[in-house]
Amino acid sequence: MAGVAEPQNRQARPIPPPQSRGPPPLARPRSEPVDREKTCPLLLRVFTKIGGHHPQEDFAVRGKEPKDEVQIYTWKDATLRELTDLVKEVAPAARKRDAKLSFAFVYPDKNGHFVVRPVGMTHSHGNGRRMDDHQTLADLSFQIGDYLSVAII
Repeated sequence: MAGVAEPQNRQARPIPPPQSRGPPPLARPRSEPVDREKTCPLLLRVFTKIGGHHPQEDFAVRGKEPKDEVQIYTWKDATLRELTDLVKEVAPAARKRDAKLSFAFVYPDKNGHFVVRPVGMTHSHGNGRRMDDHQTLADLSFQIGDYLSVAII
């Protein structure tokens, strides 16, 4: 019988169970910080709503987006905590001690229909209670031109 000879001193490795096969999970890449002195900020259109996110139908017609819009100039390395603090400046409901802010990106899918994709949540008063505070727009795959929906709960 012909075959490849195995070296005598080779030790057998255990075969991993099926669910763990494949490449090891990669750590989520952290985005590079932006030099805010040299980099032009982007315009982020933010739509706030008390109780939940705007439904995707609210964004279906260009120019007829929800009226509760706030425009923020920021960078892709802005964290959800930074955005929380900015929203608190313009939305009194977001300042309540027990308020939670849910963030979602709003963008058109390949068919042109808008999608509302939740990406994170923060508490109005951080106190280190949420890991999402330190997530940046870039970490969450934000694309310039996406809208940001903020549900104040």
